[in-house]
Amino acid sequence: MSMIETKLPRPRSANETKSVYIATFGCQMNKADSENMLGLLHEIGYQHTEDLKDADLMILNTCAIRENAEDKVYSYLGAWNKIKKKRPGAKIAVGGCVAQDEGEKLIKRLPYVDIVFGTHNLFRLPELVTRAEQTGEHVVEVFQELPEDLPELPVIRQSDFSAWVSVIYGCDYNCTYCIVPYVRGRERSRTPDELMKEVKELADLGFKEVTLLGQNVTAYGHDLDPPKHLGDLIELVGELDSIKRIKFLTGHPRDLQPEIIDSVKRTPTACEYFHIPIQAGDDRTLRRMARGYTVDFYRKKIDQIRSRIPDAAITSDLIVGFPGETEDEFLNTVRLVEEICFDGCNTAAYSPRPHTPSASWPDQVPEDEKYERLRLLNTVVSEVCHRRNKRYLGSTVELLVEGVSQRNDERLMGRTRTNKVVHFEGDLSLKGQLVDVQVEAANPWALRGSLVNRS
Repeated sequence: MSMIETKLPRPRSANETKSVYIATFGCQMNKADSENMLGLLHEIGYQHTEDLKDADLMILNTCAIRENAEDKVYSYLGAWNKIKKKRPGAKIAVGGCVAQDEGEKLIKRLPYVDIVFGTHNLFRLPELVTRAEQTGEHVVEVFQELPEDLPELPVIRQSDFSAWVSVIYGCDYNCTYCIVPYVRGRERSRTPDELMKEVKELADLGFKEVTLLGQNVTAYGHDLDPPKHLGDLIELVGELDSIKRIKFLTGHPRDLQPEIIDSVKRTPTACEYFHIPIQAGDDRTLRRMARGYTVDFYRKKIDQIRSRIPDAAITSDLIVGFPGETEDEFLNTVRLVEEICFDGCNTAAYSPRPHTPSASWPDQVPEDEKYERLRLLNTVVSEVCHRRNKRYLGSTVELLVEGVSQRNDERLMGRTRTNKVVHFEGDLSLKGQLVDVQVEAANPWALRGSLVNRS
């Protein structure tokens, strides 16, 4: 990777602005946190740089959801240390879920790391960085819970047309494989007033799309007084004419109430897209995962969506090789993918995580068997997604243009209201605009089409 190539840095004048580079692993919540980090550090004189080798401060915002994500953290930090050695005074900071879990142990394992901060004390980042600069010593601070009075955080958005908005923190479920409640804490909703202030500011700045975020976004508002639900928030945001698209990620099936689906249906700017993880298609496996529902319960949730919004896209998360999962139980997951016809699935082989009950259970599935199952599942997911995408052939879809295609720099890419990626030929001046494209080709993961002139 280019980030581990090293060369001597250019000289820096004494009054030059300090620069910060942030690499973000994991979910959209981590991406939103990184934008807050940029906003916080801007207040003490740091400017964002996309050149790692030019950074005075290198921050790794980490994910601990799977073992390979955590392994990648240590690989990156080793490469960063080589760069740090050639930049006197440069510092390395680690935040996010691995930092929340490991704390002081990170410094003991990697003494060249200067700063460690957790998910609950992000707002203190400027003070921690300043302390490390002034003392030259290691700075480690990890709160075990979010403060009662969480301050409003500054933010520097990495897009000027699409924004993440965190609406609820943490998760109250205790799935036996998941480290999220340990590193992110219990659920806490932000108030509608606080959220609408942020969204109105985005609208005034010309943002066209907001994505409402939470580890369990469908649980939004249950802890407020009086209680609210996510649909209430969707409809409030829907009153802002300049916000053209509203999305939300990621929900738990038990908290997807019909009222939320109805709010999506009656709010013109709410996108017809639902990401509702099931994790497994077998009742015994779901029970051992402590998911709190059955396959039939999940089916009924899908029916509630499709009966109200027939063209909605539905995506999911799936884990294979959970401890004790039999071949037949795995095949039940494969059959469910074919039955539900998901528009997309994030798939993963089970990875034992610290602080989770299933990590120490007997009957761990051998690694080669887990990955054989994953290959089969991915093949079926691909076939199902291809069938779903073929439905768009010949139709005209509205896209929010995100920029140049990563696969072909002569094309642009955008997303439909159902979160489908579409590639097309067009001028980069269309970035951030809503355009119509006629779909001419489909593969499992994306569509291709041509611009349609709007009358």
